[in-house]
Amino acid sequence: MDTTILIAGIIVFLALFFDFTNGFHDSANIVATSIASRALTPETALILAAVAEFIGAYYLGTAVAETIGKGIVDPRLLQTGISGAQVIIAALIGAISWNIITWKFGMPSSSSHALIGGLIGAFFFGWGIGPINWYKVMEIILIMIISPFIGLFVTYIFTRLTLIFSQWASPKANKYFLKLEILSSITQALAHGTNDAQKTMGVIVFSLIILGLYKVPENQSILIPHWVVISCALTISIGMGIGGWKIIKTLGCKLYKIKPIHGFASQTASTLIIYITALFGYPVSTTQVISSSVMGAGAAFRPKMVRWNVAQDMAVAWLVTIPASGIIAGISYFILHKIF
Repeated sequence: MDTTILIAGIIVFLALFFDFTNGFHDSANIVATSIASRALTPETALILAAVAEFIGAYYLGTAVAETIGKGIVDPRLLQTGISGAQVIIAALIGAISWNIITWKFGMPSSSSHALIGGLIGAFFFGWGIGPINWYKVMEIILIMIISPFIGLFVTYIFTRLTLIFSQWASPKANKYFLKLEILSSITQALAHGTNDAQKTMGVIVFSLIILGLYKVPENQSILIPHWVVISCALTISIGMGIGGWKIIKTLGCKLYKIKPIHGFASQTASTLIIYITALFGYPVSTTQVISSSVMGAGAAFRPKMVRWNVAQDMAVAWLVTIPASGIIAGISYFILHKIF
């Protein structure tokens, strides 16, 4: 039992470290437009985002956590024991490694894709294709692929409508958009918390079931323990508060010159998409949704104002994230399996 608890502690530490890198990595998605449009100072933007992130993660449901906890592979169908912990550790190593690599180069890649890729890679190399619920995996990936296009389209339409209704307004309208942008930034952080923090909760509970430390009654859904919810909510909010400045510069400065109306439109549209998908338990890529929404807001003004070469680099990073993190996770599993 002592060994099992030690391994559980290692997994929880790694999961929370991934949660921290997720908040650190994705802080750019939440605050970049507000900072670029000068609606908020960097320090204020990060503090507000961190507080809202915690509230969203702690109070607004755990449907995404349940999807990660039993949707890809149902732990109740697997043999419990320490050997299964190697798979989870390898998955987390794959996701953490990719988050750090993309942060190093300032690319806003998806932490969600990194975790999903790490889990699939580790499950595949550790247990083979049998236990994986490929229908659910394809459903998750399909939602992840579609969501950025929806984000771009919805934000484009919303921005065009906003422009139509505000075209006769005086320049003072920018002051109102600045205030609205602050509000939409907070709601976006709330929605982000309902999605991204939940993924780590699901991984921790999955691990506890595999190690035999958490029993799920027959024919009942997986309940997320309170200590898991609060620790994940707190960790991702701390990461959010510190902020990944390299990615903030890419998203806030390199795509185009962002104005308050861009920030308000993109944040409002992405908030709705992220929250609705979280409500139904779909772990979408918040990075993709928010980044594509920023592009949609710029394109609604003038498509040429968006630096599409930067957007293309971001899209490449999105495409390679799942296979890259999966390969890293697979290699990590082989190394762990050889050592232990």
